[in-house]
Amino acid sequence: MTDNNGALVDITAKSSAYLPVQEASIHRIKRVEEVGIVPGMREEFVIIGENEADDSLILSLRSIQYELAWERCRQLQAEDVIVKGKVVGGNKGGVVAVVEGLRGFVPFSQISSKSTAEELLDKELPLKFVDVEEEQSRLVLSNRKAMADSQAQLGIGSVVAGTVQSLKPYGAFIDIGGINGLLHVSQISHDRVSDISTVLQPGDTLKVMILSHDRERGRVSLSTKKLEPTPGDMIRNPKLVFEKAEEMAQTFRQRIAQAEAMARADMLRFQPESGLTLSSDLGPHNSDLPAEGLDLSDVPPADESDGRKNPIEF
Repeated sequence: MTDNNGALVDITAKSSAYLPVQEASIHRIKRVEEVGIVPGMREEFVIIGENEADDSLILSLRSIQYELAWERCRQLQAEDVIVKGKVVGGNKGGVVAVVEGLRGFVPFSQISSKSTAEELLDKELPLKFVDVEEEQSRLVLSNRKAMADSQAQLGIGSVVAGTVQSLKPYGAFIDIGGINGLLHVSQISHDRVSDISTVLQPGDTLKVMILSHDRERGRVSLSTKKLEPTPGDMIRNPKLVFEKAEEMAQTFRQRIAQAEAMARADMLRFQPESGLTLSSDLGPHNSDLPAEGLDLSDVPPADESDGRKNPIEF
């Protein structure tokens, strides 16, 4: 049977056993029924004590779940994956976020935004594990590392799922995995959108294409306009736009690749009289530069070959 304080459990022993509500789950609950504990169910428990008043045994599910949660966190850390954590508290040093039922600490130095603890309360943050120490009961997390990994995956022309966070006269801010991107009003549809609220509302889920990504400033520009099978579909039939999103994005990327190939072909036609040519043997075109820029420290000055300054004659 269950009551307001827990559940009476038959463990086929001479003594009765009781599961207190605070030991019924790793999460905070008010009644055991909230986690599916009802008369007739069978479960594995661990004995954590004895009630001296009536010699009954005290059971726990929380202890089992606690060990499993730490094991899961160690596994997630080893796999270097991004997880979501809900902020439930904070102090002057950072915020407390719940991950896998455990309370982890996120220092302010590891939060990508300049938000206060009050502003982050009850929000979900993308996080990565920094320190998982069960013996010291220490769980340290980083939002900054998670955001850096997420941004690294934002390729131009890729399609991502997002949620509308807010509307402005000039566009809509879209949450794409913890990163806020701007869907400018001019990039919603080929047809003119005079009132954004007639097309989008906060909380709407949608698919968008990455138009540009400024990693230094943390700015991401988005588009649904490029995903429209026919002009105006985002206004008339947004469901079709999202269904065809990957297909339309692939077509867009192919057009860009063709345009770049044509531009390179025009360059290759240039052949100086001296016989010097621009060769396609340089390898595939790649406009992606490393985030830290190019290292030119090892490149010798162009005017120090043999002490003389001889221009190249064509």
